[in-house]
Amino acid sequence: MTDQPSDWTAPGAYEVAPGVHRIPLPLPNDGLRAVNVYVLPAGPEPADGCVLIDSGWALAEARTQLEDSLALIGYGLDDVRRFLVTHMHRDHFTLGIELRRLFGAKVALGAGEQPNLDLILSANDAALLRLLPAWGAPDLGQAWAATIQPEERELSRKSYETPDEWIRDGQVLDAGKRSLTAIETPGHTRGHLVYLDPDAEVMFTGDHVLPHITPSIGLEPARQDSPLTAYLASLRLLLSHPDALMLPAHGTPGGSVHGRVKELLHHHDVRLAATLEAIRAGAGSPAEAAKAIGWTRRETPFADLNTYNQILAVGETWAHLVVLAERGEVVQTVDGEGRITYDLPR
Repeated sequence: MTDQPSDWTAPGAYEVAPGVHRIPLPLPNDGLRAVNVYVLPAGPEPADGCVLIDSGWALAEARTQLEDSLALIGYGLDDVRRFLVTHMHRDHFTLGIELRRLFGAKVALGAGEQPNLDLILSANDAALLRLLPAWGAPDLGQAWAATIQPEERELSRKSYETPDEWIRDGQVLDAGKRSLTAIETPGHTRGHLVYLDPDAEVMFTGDHVLPHITPSIGLEPARQDSPLTAYLASLRLLLSHPDALMLPAHGTPGGSVHGRVKELLHHHDVRLAATLEAIRAGAGSPAEAAKAIGWTRRETPFADLNTYNQILAVGETWAHLVVLAERGEVVQTVDGEGRITYDLPR
């Protein structure tokens, strides 16, 4: 791997493996700051065009930066033949849809994402807001809904369309001089994929394995019954594959996939213990438990998070409580109004 800039979000096209370049694209008003798009030749000659892993968010600034960065390695936007998308979140999927409309590039997405996309396209994707009262946080749902203008919501929905191809778990994909194996890794979303190049020993890990942060769990319209259970199983699944160079969707690339997976598994062990301790201390709802736990690497108090991150925190706490209930360490109760609470076994 060539040297990467000290600021991983700096515009440009950076070689991360032979024949693979990383292009960071901006995410305005987003704490992640940028999303990494990876460029692979679609054939032996430049005229064959290129294949992109993920596409970026359908924003004018991102499109311009993608165009300028592709030019640095000899491509134009019309040279993109195919987008292999890791999951349906807008910072990964929607710029590919925009460029398909303009230039005809094909867009491929994991087959497990179809329930999510169906809900988005049918304007039926507000499940998370409906769950917040059940988790003991109706105020958060109301506060978040008040920030979303109807026209903004409709514009966001119009940036989604059905992909040209639904990728199956285990499917081998042709990407010019290399073959990529799609591995379904549910958790962050139900149909998230990572792409493994076993010959080059590199893995495009999307949001499943990130170098410095843990991905949100189950932030999607078609909610999984136990997203953290799925995520932990997906992490262990990657340990059954040969180790590879980690090429993540956010953050500086490099390092061992296996090494980071083990760190993430340990992190969730610690979070499960902290969540159980919150219940022992008297928290009942996911919202109450979330308020008793520190957040981010800085152990930020819940009250210091913005509304969106408070929603993520409550949802993640619920996901950890579901795992604890599956293990028999807590007991879940649902009252007549659908509110969910947890207590220690009697």
